[in-house]
Amino acid sequence: MSEQRSNFPLGVDEWRNLPPPRAPNCPPGLEYLTQIDQLLVHQKVELLEAFTGYESNNRYWIKNSMGQKIFWAIEDDDSCDRFCYGRLRPFNLRIFTPDENQVIHFFRDLKCQGCCLPCCLQTMEVSSPPGNLIGMVNQELSFLTPHFTVKDPTGRTVFRISVPCCLASMCGGDVDFRILTMDGQVVGKISKQWSGLARELFTDADHFGVNFPMDLDVRMKAVLLGACFLIDLLFFEKT
Repeated sequence: MSEQRSNFPLGVDEWRNLPPPRAPNCPPGLEYLTQIDQLLVHQKVELLEAFTGYESNNRYWIKNSMGQKIFWAIEDDDSCDRFCYGRLRPFNLRIFTPDENQVIHFFRDLKCQGCCLPCCLQTMEVSSPPGNLIGMVNQELSFLTPHFTVKDPTGRTVFRISVPCCLASMCGGDVDFRILTMDGQVVGKISKQWSGLARELFTDADHFGVNFPMDLDVRMKAVLLGACFLIDLLFFEKT
């Protein structure tokens, strides 16, 4: 992991200020999430992948609405799995603070993709700190439009995420996945953002935005970030 980390330039001018003191019931390292209602996820372009098609470990910057970096993330998976299974591969993503402390771990097991068979439904587990489950994102059984549920560590459903009928991002438009409460109120969205024609055509290095209520529990904010990565894998990762 240390060799992979060194690929991320950690220039201090690009990073946000230090977070406030740790809040009650807040996992260490997530304090800054108490102050924001939006996260931007920018996948790093891999030149080798763009020119050869070889699927390398995904790497991401996670920023606030002003473009300041909050976390950085790197996929920690086997190259053989990436080659053999593509977007269906087992997925381990580790989230780090600027000082290289791991604060969140996302994990998805290997499963066939499909929304019509229970054995093929996808689950993203979210832990913070690593090893401490704080929630999960489950793909639900559906014969028409797929959707996801966001659950707390007890298995209680907190939100539903609806999938739009059209997933094509054309002519600069965004693709929005709405975040809904159990009574159907829209409280946020996960947006696949248009990132330019060349980037869209020749890479799978996507840009996303995650919007949620400011007063939402930081653990649920982290789980919604996990939903963003699961959506990217299922719908926008090229094979």
